[in-house]
Amino acid sequence: MSDFSVYRSLEGIPAGVGACVAAIGNFDGVHCGHREILAAVVAEARARNARAIAITFDPHPEQFLFADRAPKLLTPPGERLRLLAATGLDAVLVLPFDAELAAMPARTFVEEVLVARLGLCALHEGANFCFGRRAEAGVAELTRWGKELGFVVHVHEAVKVRGLEVSSTAIRACVAEGDLRRARWMLGRPFAVLSTQAHGRGVGHRLVVPTVNLADYRGLLPSFGVYGTRIRIGERCFQAVTNVGNRPTFAGAGFSVESYILDFEPVEMNETTPVALEFLYRLRGEQTWPSPEALKAQIMKDVARAERYFRLLA
Repeated sequence: MSDFSVYRSLEGIPAGVGACVAAIGNFDGVHCGHREILAAVVAEARARNARAIAITFDPHPEQFLFADRAPKLLTPPGERLRLLAATGLDAVLVLPFDAELAAMPARTFVEEVLVARLGLCALHEGANFCFGRRAEAGVAELTRWGKELGFVVHVHEAVKVRGLEVSSTAIRACVAEGDLRRARWMLGRPFAVLSTQAHGRGVGHRLVVPTVNLADYRGLLPSFGVYGTRIRIGERCFQAVTNVGNRPTFAGAGFSVESYILDFEPVEMNETTPVALEFLYRLRGEQTWPSPEALKAQIMKDVARAERYFRLLA
């Protein structure tokens, strides 16, 4: 098959791409459940000599339809595409989710997008999948239409990991509560935030102090508290202790995501250098301390606990 492709509209799909095996979804987090379905897509596509395609949306439909209460996402769009590419797919179709797509009847989507544009021969979906105007159709309708229009529908039951039913919603809840262990089980990897160094920190072209403050981040973050983390700066990876919160001991300090690197060495870095922060373990919740000295003493305890944790990982 050809190299991985990203199509950002129906018009961007080349003519004559041939038959495809597909899955439709938001794929936020590209978690264990997503990867099981996508592995089946890839396997069937190879068997049929067809293209393996994931169909997804930008923005997330809930962000368009319910902007005031939409969930914060586990993965930004670029990282989601990177993770999807790693599953072995041939392509991802990223459909702009707008008023026109939101109003499209499910049957029209099947006929015009899946069959006419993509040449769908097989579709893999979870049992609770819904789509179309007001989520009017699910796998039962897809199965019926497939028999009529010439494609097969494979329905996958929810994946369970250590007794937990895997879903993006469940993972978001775990991260929001600071339960990074269960989130890691369902993601199949540590929950990570991708960002850069905060502007105005005087980094220049080299980081020479062991503290990194992340730039403003609009995605999901764990609940306020202190965490054992790993921080990747460019190609270098360090162990760290990270505080997420408002630093209430210091009046007016404001919100920050601040990491103290334990095994620090000076590293090339500026305000555009990619920073990946993996959250591994919650050390404690955010607290107000009676004095900066009391906070400093607690920080030393946090560092000692984190160092013990990393020794056990080694």
